[in-house]
Amino acid sequence: MPRFPVSRAGAPADPRRRAATLWLGGLALGGLLAGCDQTPLGAPTPVFKGIDISGAAYGRQFALTDFNGQSRTLADYRGQVVMLYFGFVQCPDVCPTALTRAAAVKQQLGADAAQLQVIFVTVDPERDTPELLRDYMAAFDPSFMALTGSPAQIKAVADEFRVYYKKVPTGNTYTMDHTALSYLFDREGRIRVVLRHEQTADDYTADIRQLLAEKPA
Repeated sequence: MPRFPVSRAGAPADPRRRAATLWLGGLALGGLLAGCDQTPLGAPTPVFKGIDISGAAYGRQFALTDFNGQSRTLADYRGQVVMLYFGFVQCPDVCPTALTRAAAVKQQLGADAAQLQVIFVTVDPERDTPELLRDYMAAFDPSFMALTGSPAQIKAVADEFRVYYKKVPTGNTYTMDHTALSYLFDREGRIRVVLRHEQTADDYTADIRQLLAEKPA
């Protein structure tokens, strides 16, 4: 079974957290086994570099607020491939790595770059203000969008995507453990692929190109 990594600033993952994350990973794979095939009749079945979860009964929607104060749902990005990632601004390495890779993917897409929307969902709404999220996204790519909400709203979206996150005290402050996966949606707004943190920009680009090449069902 593939490992589903958890980001934790500056410390190895606790075995109990790792076990919980692997359990969530098992649920994600279960979505693949239980899901229905969404490939149009007669079309070749895509072979993704990531985990194909087409037809999964989770990760179907979100309702949050962007850093401009505008309400956002998945339907706002219909017609684009969406890459969704959960993280937090003060993450020292995993989140910056994920966003740097996403920026590299957009460069690799060339003329098709505008057809990909990268969305970052904060798991630390207490500290990640809209202004901070706007500046953080701009540091990687001006097209990247960040979403936030109340703690209850964030939890509801994380639960919908089976994402693990937890506040971890560190001295007089805290960090966040969180699932470090990227989710891809096709142009119709259907969740299709989970990509692991250790995968390369080339892997991400290859799967996004497959989704861009698909004709509407």
